[in-house]
Amino acid sequence: MITVNKPGMQMTIQDLGRNGYRHIGVARSGALDPYAMIIANRLLNNPDNTPVIEITLGLAQLTFTTDCVVALTGADMKATLANSPLAPGWTYQIKAGQKLCFATSRSGFRAYLAVKGGIVCSPTMGSCATDVAAQLGGLTGRALQTGDHIPITPYNGIWSQRGAISPAARQHIRVHSSPHKHLLTEQSLTAFCQTTWHISPNSNRMGLRLTNQACDLTHIRSLPSLAVGPGSIQLPPSGEPIVLLNDAQTTGGYPLLGTVISADLHQFAQLKPGDTVKFSYVDLALAAQAQSKLNAHLQQLKLALNTLKIKR
Repeated sequence: MITVNKPGMQMTIQDLGRNGYRHIGVARSGALDPYAMIIANRLLNNPDNTPVIEITLGLAQLTFTTDCVVALTGADMKATLANSPLAPGWTYQIKAGQKLCFATSRSGFRAYLAVKGGIVCSPTMGSCATDVAAQLGGLTGRALQTGDHIPITPYNGIWSQRGAISPAARQHIRVHSSPHKHLLTEQSLTAFCQTTWHISPNSNRMGLRLTNQACDLTHIRSLPSLAVGPGSIQLPPSGEPIVLLNDAQTTGGYPLLGTVISADLHQFAQLKPGDTVKFSYVDLALAAQAQSKLNAHLQQLKLALNTLKIKR
């Protein structure tokens, strides 16, 4: 069991998300940085979709009431275990009664905690991902709170420490062409790519709002609602783009500036208010190449861990 002493800004149980229900208005949810989640699970020989704890910003504290092994990935939040510092990207053995504390991070915004054997959680609509707005998944469909008890699988054996490198961070995000480029002027699309955008404090798991007072993309266009999803970049009349993320709505009536390529979408999990980002349009071939590179990163980790098991 894990007891939540302090949940910080937001702490939720997540897996790879709730797929196949967008046609009835149910968001995908799931880990905003799925690669950090998958790496954490692979370091523990868990299935990739094993639920983890997503920790936003930090300033959190957990107490373990049973022996276990964990993996910590994502942002470096200056974590400590029994007052000893922990680095992200590694596995750690934890004894009953020990406290895991998180400070905060100068770079990155979300950390992921996986437990060997997994968090014990009943799926809702095929997923344990927490959707706070719809009150689905996790612990009764809400963010974790002080005093919550999270059931986990105990592990009393010896687990050799192992680590992995996360995919490189990017501040230059690649985007598929806009389906509404015939409605938006070429000047607007060019300005969107030439502008350095700032992440607004008014951002969350539904979407990141972008600001830059020097760029005027205001408009008066209103469209019939169309399907949107994680990665869609909406342009509301205010002219401040919104990059939709995992908890976003399933339809919208704003024009779209484009769609973030799948290989770059996870980058937004680690962008915090005040960070900057730029965009460029790419073709399908480059997008596929970028995704293949990420897949190769995970495959190399799998091969390395399999080699480690053979040697043992």
